[in-house]
Amino acid sequence: MESGRIVVVGASAGGVRALQILAAGLPAGFPAPLLVVQHVGNYPSILPRLIARSGPLPAAHAADGEAIRPGHIHVAPPDHHMLVEDGRIRLSRGPKEQHARPAIDPLFRSAALAWRARAIGVLLTGLLDDGTAGLQAIKRCGGIAVVQDPEDAEAPSMPSSALRYVEVDHSAPLDAIGALLTQLVSRAPAPVRAAGGAEREMRENEIMLGKGDFMEHLKSIGKPSTFVCPECDGALWEIEGSKPRSFRCHTGHAFSLRNLQHAQSEAADDALWSAFRALQEKEVLLRDLAESQAAADAAGEAQRLRDEAERTAQHARTLRALIEAVPSPPE
Repeated sequence: MESGRIVVVGASAGGVRALQILAAGLPAGFPAPLLVVQHVGNYPSILPRLIARSGPLPAAHAADGEAIRPGHIHVAPPDHHMLVEDGRIRLSRGPKEQHARPAIDPLFRSAALAWRARAIGVLLTGLLDDGTAGLQAIKRCGGIAVVQDPEDAEAPSMPSSALRYVEVDHSAPLDAIGALLTQLVSRAPAPVRAAGGAEREMRENEIMLGKGDFMEHLKSIGKPSTFVCPECDGALWEIEGSKPRSFRCHTGHAFSLRNLQHAQSEAADDALWSAFRALQEKEVLLRDLAESQAAADAAGEAQRLRDEAERTAQHARTLRALIEAVPSPPE
């Protein structure tokens, strides 16, 4: 029997094992659909097979336009956001959110808008804070928020962020969440709220779906910031009233402040290593030129080039020492 509810699940670091344990705790004939996002990036994934082996419910990568089916686990395929619209699954290779595709927030946000009080969001283990904004959307639309106990999580950052910023309804150890969801989907949902009261979520969902005027969406929910998008170098707008602070560019890339710091740190690290490589190549070129000048009996010019090569090598050694001394950004 269908419950009239939907369960959306998000996980990151440590999520494969967590999703297997969750699946093992669900009964056959679970009366609601489950839609799952695990951060897998653009890599081949056998996650549906692993989930299906772990419990009684069938699992498969979702297809665009596929009907949402109770008792079935729909898994976001690699490099695709998964959203819900009009009772069906929408897949998108739209802009990354929280430096990830698939990301958790787009799924949670779209489920909140489409299912309102019938949506149940479940946030599991993971780094940084993807899923916090999505759970906030579910709560604002009348749904239920469930979070794995951070002390039980392999990577506690995501559930800890949710507990800090979201009015979470239930926090439980992983091996208890399956039974908890079984209870929750058996309860009649609260009356469905009228659409509205979630302008930010509606605007951001439109951006992800590629609908409407992107700049008009941003002007309605944000203000220009001093930061630049690490994905596309566009100007970032700060979403007003967001906690934790969040940003979005006109292309659609979205970041919390922590994810922005992490992405900017990666970009800076890449730039520094590129500079180190350029110095190494310059040193090699200068030494080759010095040898050519020496062979042409231009001893003075050869020595000048050797001296410049040595200064370049010293600069490269100094830069490498600075790069290696910079700590990694916190998770």
